[in-house]
Amino acid sequence: MATGLLPGFNDQPYWHDQLDAPPVLPDVPLANVDVLVVGAGYTGLNAAIETARAGRSTMVVDAADPGYGCSSRNGGQISTSVKPSLAKLTAKFGAEKARAIRGEGASALAWIAERIQSEGIACDFARSGRFHAAHTPQHYEALTRDAEILTHDEGIAVHAVPRTEQRSELGTDSYWGGLVYPDHCSLHPAKYLRGLLRSAMRAGAHVTGQAAVTQITRTPTGFDVQTLKGKVRARDVIVATNGYTTGVTPWLQRRVIPIGSYIIATEPLPKGLMDQLFPTRRIASDTCKVLYYYRPSPDGTRILFGGRVSSRETDPAQSGPRLYDHMCRIFPEMRGYSITHSWSGTVAYSFDELAHTGIHDGVHYAMGYCGSGVSMASYLGMRVGQKVLGLAEGRTAFDGLPHPTRPFYTGKPWFLPAAVAWYQWNDRRQFANAQRAAM
Repeated sequence: MATGLLPGFNDQPYWHDQLDAPPVLPDVPLANVDVLVVGAGYTGLNAAIETARAGRSTMVVDAADPGYGCSSRNGGQISTSVKPSLAKLTAKFGAEKARAIRGEGASALAWIAERIQSEGIACDFARSGRFHAAHTPQHYEALTRDAEILTHDEGIAVHAVPRTEQRSELGTDSYWGGLVYPDHCSLHPAKYLRGLLRSAMRAGAHVTGQAAVTQITRTPTGFDVQTLKGKVRARDVIVATNGYTTGVTPWLQRRVIPIGSYIIATEPLPKGLMDQLFPTRRIASDTCKVLYYYRPSPDGTRILFGGRVSSRETDPAQSGPRLYDHMCRIFPEMRGYSITHSWSGTVAYSFDELAHTGIHDGVHYAMGYCGSGVSMASYLGMRVGQKVLGLAEGRTAFDGLPHPTRPFYTGKPWFLPAAVAWYQWNDRRQFANAQRAAM
């Protein structure tokens, strides 16, 4: 039986194979700038585009090469990004605030399409739609109730697909129906990141990689920021590090939970098989608490399959075969095919499952996208840039929200292995019970 890994598999993202040569970047940071952005991912580059175009001298520094993190390692799936339901947010914040928060997710989804078009970024952007699959009959019933609420209360386009019609959307009998979100989108994440980098540079931003920040000190006129390549004086600082946040900003580190997300790419598959498994070419996800997300590659030749397969962090050599087994459980036809790439990236969850943006001790920030950050990270990065410029439109519904942490939490999620193990066990139990009941 195939293990799923080809000999000498690539442990770097499949996305990187399609990139052209990177732009030449300055190796030395500037000594003085108006705006210093820490982190050259979606958040940081979109912020830099705003400030640089407004005439502020802007520099972006990154601990690695720009875009090395999850901005070029994710699945390229774009949703409305806000996980808590309208009902849950209403109970916590009241109806008006809840609607405003949910509305930001829809705004981010619409905005990213405009951003890509206006910047002329060739990143295989498509309004592919999403099929969100139910892993038990009970979850399908809950999804259909959700669909009615989303349509009636929020005007979100969504419709239910019962199990009897499921193969018109996804070529598997492993699920019990699901929902179609026709407005959800997909893109090539690394091409998108590369396009943002070039846009930021055209706007005049100075971008330097391999320049990790080791200290941020507030001064009467701004900040002194020490990097591995020298000290920078800046009037404003934006921290855009998300899942790669460190003890340099301990207040922020205590408020995000770094979580590894793992993805594989298959070898090229016959067109007939891709047509069978992904007849609509939609992106897909499921209702498991420890969910799986997957999609066809932009050229329609491969399956990109992601999720979390271990309660503890692991490496691509270990995660690859496990993801392969889960993929084959959903698509038994895949057992005869192998995977060529297996990689990982780090996302950041917040304790309330909401993205957060604001100012702490004078430092602007946005982070905590909870695994749905392609549009929201980009959108909030843009809004942070507007805030630095003093523009009223920079304010969002996320501003002013409590940003919770937990006692004794310092950024090392000691509780995560037990929580993930419990959720995985419960997902398997629910799936098995549903299968037995159907026999």
